[in-house]
Amino acid sequence: MRSSEEPEVFDGEASSASMMSGATSPYQPTTEPVQAARGVRGVRWDAEYLRSSFGVLKAAEVVLSLIGFICIETVMMCSPCAGVYLFEFVSCSAFVVTGVLLLIFSLNLHTKVPQVNWSLTDLINTAASTVFFFLASVVLAALNHQSGAEIAAVIFGFLVTAVYGVNLYLAVRRWRLGEQRPLQASEYIRARTASRGEVEARPELQ
Repeated sequence: MRSSEEPEVFDGEASSASMMSGATSPYQPTTEPVQAARGVRGVRWDAEYLRSSFGVLKAAEVVLSLIGFICIETVMMCSPCAGVYLFEFVSCSAFVVTGVLLLIFSLNLHTKVPQVNWSLTDLINTAASTVFFFLASVVLAALNHQSGAEIAAVIFGFLVTAVYGVNLYLAVRRWRLGEQRPLQASEYIRARTASRGEVEARPELQ
């Protein structure tokens, strides 16, 4: 009887030992390599943003601003040059600032700095770019010398102004929705607090 019971105890000890060794084994599969492959220290490429309306509009703004800047840079002679210089400054500034914002949103870098209101920052940049691109295009259209480069710059200037205008409309709507949600949440909390106060103030039913 004793000899027949010893293998069973041995098998049980072996199975428990294997479970313990398996639990403490450093070669068990984990999800960490998969998470590390998705991004480097939380930085990952957000393809959904690039496919969204804001991502598409921002990419179009960057491309059109760059094309307008290249067109105005090919102007060799100008007199007066105020329109050329203004359009050059606006197109270059819009290309740099919008390109940086596109990179920040595409890599989810804005989540690393939650102290900044990125929706409001994007709204301000879009509004300023819309106004300045429109003014620069109008001035260049009035003061151009009928050269091909200036005409092309004016065309792309008005095109990018239209794209910025659509983006501005969507950004304003998103900003208003973002402002209303915290207000609704605070009103809901205030209503719940008031209802609890009324319940506590009522006398208990005997």
